[in-house]
Amino acid sequence: MKKFLIPILLMVMLPGLSACTQTDVVGKASVQSFAAIAAMADVTADESFGGFALTAPDGSARFLLSRNFAATPTYDVALEFPAAPFLSAGLDASQLPDSMLVADKIVVGTDYGSQDFKDAAQASLSAAYEQLVRKNGQAIGYHKALDHYGIDLGGGNLFEWAKDLKTNDKDIVFVLDPQPFLDAGVDPAAVEGWIFAKVETMDKNGNMLEVDKLLKPFDLQ
Repeated sequence: MKKFLIPILLMVMLPGLSACTQTDVVGKASVQSFAAIAAMADVTADESFGGFALTAPDGSARFLLSRNFAATPTYDVALEFPAAPFLSAGLDASQLPDSMLVADKIVVGTDYGSQDFKDAAQASLSAAYEQLVRKNGQAIGYHKALDHYGIDLGGGNLFEWAKDLKTNDKDIVFVLDPQPFLDAGVDPAAVEGWIFAKVETMDKNGNMLEVDKLLKPFDLQ
C-alpha cells in the first residue's frame, strides 16, 4: 500500500499559551486569511445545507458552513465529496455510519451547538466564519511551520487553508481520517483524487507523531 510523506497541518496547539488564550489568538488571526480564501474560491449559497459551500477548483469536494447554527438540522460544518472513487476502491457502503452516506455523496462533519447568528453574520461565508470564531474559537487550529489554519470537523477530519496565499502552494486542503473507510473495505491508496499520506502532527503535550490521512490539496492561484 503506497503512501506519500507530506508535511501538512493537523490542528496543533501553539506551545506556551493557555488553551483560552491560544484559541482567541488563533481564531482572530485566521479571519483575514479565511476571507482571502473565500474571495478567491468558488463560493455559493447552499440552501439545502442552510449555509454556504466552498467548492474545490475541480469540483471534487465541498466545504460547507452553516450561516446560523440554531437553524442547521444536522452538521454546522462539513465536507462533502462523491462516493464513486471510494466505491471503486472497495467501499462497502453498508459498513459506513448512516450519517456519512447521503445518496451518491459522502458527508463528514460536526455540530457545534445551537448558537443563533446575528443577521450580519449570515450574509456571507466570511461573515459566518467570523461568527464561528467568536462562538467556537476552539475549533480553529494553526501550524506555525506550514503557516496553515484549519477547522476541526470532528473525527480527525479537517478543512485547512494557507495563512498567506502568496507564499504557500497548498492554498486549501480537504483532510479525512481514513479509518472509517478502511473499516468499510476501502484501499485508501486506490482512491482516485485523494492522496494517502503519513502526516506529521503534534499532540497536546507538544510531542510530534505521524498519523495516516487522506488529502486533497489545491492551489487556488
